[in-house]
Amino acid sequence: MAELVLRNVRPMGGPVADVLARDGMIARIGPGIEPAPHAIVIDGDRGIVLPGLVDAHMHLDKTFWGLPWRPHEAGPTTLERIENERRLRRELRLPADVQAERLVRQAVSRGTVHIRTHVDVDTEVGLRNIEGVMAARSRLRGAVSIQVVAFPQSGVVSRPGTAELLERAVKNGAELIGGVDPSGIDQDPKGQLDVIFGIAGRYGAGVDIHLHDPGEQGAAQIRMIAERTRALGLGGKVAVSHAFCLGMVDEPEAGRLIDLLREARIAIMTTAPGDRPTPPVRRLREAGVTVGAGSDGVRDAWTPFGNADMLERAMLIAYRNGFRTDALLHAALDVVTHGNAAVLGLDRYGLAAGDRADLVVLPGETLGELVAMRPPRAWVFSGGRVIARDGQCVL
Repeated sequence: MAELVLRNVRPMGGPVADVLARDGMIARIGPGIEPAPHAIVIDGDRGIVLPGLVDAHMHLDKTFWGLPWRPHEAGPTTLERIENERRLRRELRLPADVQAERLVRQAVSRGTVHIRTHVDVDTEVGLRNIEGVMAARSRLRGAVSIQVVAFPQSGVVSRPGTAELLERAVKNGAELIGGVDPSGIDQDPKGQLDVIFGIAGRYGAGVDIHLHDPGEQGAAQIRMIAERTRALGLGGKVAVSHAFCLGMVDEPEAGRLIDLLREARIAIMTTAPGDRPTPPVRRLREAGVTVGAGSDGVRDAWTPFGNADMLERAMLIAYRNGFRTDALLHAALDVVTHGNAAVLGLDRYGLAAGDRADLVVLPGETLGELVAMRPPRAWVFSGGRVIARDGQCVL
């Protein structure tokens, strides 16, 4: 791999410096780096350089990205949205590999280099979507890292045969087991969580559970998740996505749940939704809970919104949580970079010698401005290789 010297950039908005990348890793950051004769030299035009953005929660197999506009027609409840999606899936029969690759390329154009995606597994679709997303992942290997969560969107114990499919998905390469509203969807929180954590314990897989259930119903499930996480020694490998209940319970209960999450080393993933309560990001982070974020669905049967831009997601986190000072805007940016890297368990992530040369260069004066304004990505590098330029994926 050619040596790269990225000149005239400001790491994390600091003083102007050069970045030297060699063999896909950052070798040095500092002023006046002299390139080797064979090196690729790029002028960053005093742009701010960030580590590659990370999306900790996508649904690559569901997207309509790249297709003609489809009016949204799902009802407001989770169950209505699930049924509408299953109907459209039968009617449209979209190839999961094609749709996944389209959305990954869009994410790359916005500076995302690492993704965790939840992929539907049920008795109707079987493992087709898992196989499709894995095919897209194989084609993009080396440019984008993609973690796959085997996701039982339609339930587990309420749909016999799903548990066996989830286990096969892990055997076939899915890194995590998902779950969804153990009470609200399956009406059997113990049954669903026993299946999910049983598979995770047997195969050493991670766990990432969608939890939309509200208030005390959701809080009770967080306690059950924490109990199983501790029992199996899975601390650091479990995430609860959405966790609306954390924004609904009273202050004392929220404090107890946050302490429990910290002690069990369970991460919280938020999308900063506009129509649901949001977990208290600042309070969680200050308590030592790992907080991540994701695009969730992007222009699919669940929502007409989304563009796979994690800077926009950082802005939404700041907006929903009332973050206005530069320090708090920086915190929102940290969620979609270092926070998400921690959720995914990424090694050698950051802007230091020895870290992987995953870099994003953007025009702007400060980190706070990047979150507020979401400027186009001038350059995106994966392992020192250009994968997007001027807002366009060049893979």
